[in-house]
Amino acid sequence: MPRPRNQTARRAQLVQAATQTVLERGVTNARLRDIAAQAGLTPASVLYYYPDINDLLVAVFEQGTDTYVLRRRKAVEARDTAWERLAACVASGIPFPGEAETTSRLLYELLPVAFRVEAAAARNTAFLAQQTDLYRQVLEEGASSGDFHLAAPADFLARSFVALEDGYGIDVLSGVATAVEVEERLLCHARLMTGTPDLGK
Repeated sequence: MPRPRNQTARRAQLVQAATQTVLERGVTNARLRDIAAQAGLTPASVLYYYPDINDLLVAVFEQGTDTYVLRRRKAVEARDTAWERLAACVASGIPFPGEAETTSRLLYELLPVAFRVEAAAARNTAFLAQQTDLYRQVLEEGASSGDFHLAAPADFLARSFVALEDGYGIDVLSGVATAVEVEERLLCHARLMTGTPDLGK
């Protein structure tokens, strides 16, 4: 196969094709030929760029986590008060319909890759650290301003928030609870952990 002039663009095309395939079929059913068909290429063409299909799935996971973290940071930075920033951090971690739900579903689907592939495991560790650090920053800023009276150290609470989101995210995607119900529960938890009265969202 001739070497394309723009390998970066072709790799991006394959990542997008693999992303769509995983969303439609799940990672366990996302076969090489399915990804190739989604990209409009032959399986051999896919393997030219990603000789190991796991490397392609890792690239999908990396792009998904980058998108997820960027969206969360933007949501928090758009708010002013300590409570508004914490509420935005909470809301941005819930798979509401749209981009948040799509990205969350993709990342949950790809967790088996993180369990088996070292590069994906490392990215998942960094991903958790990025989210935890965002919560920690918001909590520490609120405590410093006197708006929050934390029930435990900020880093402990931050990791707990992320863990709660992970569990509740599965509830939302599996239909056990709605995104709105989960947001209410997490905001209630946030008020308890920060000593903040119910002032609305």
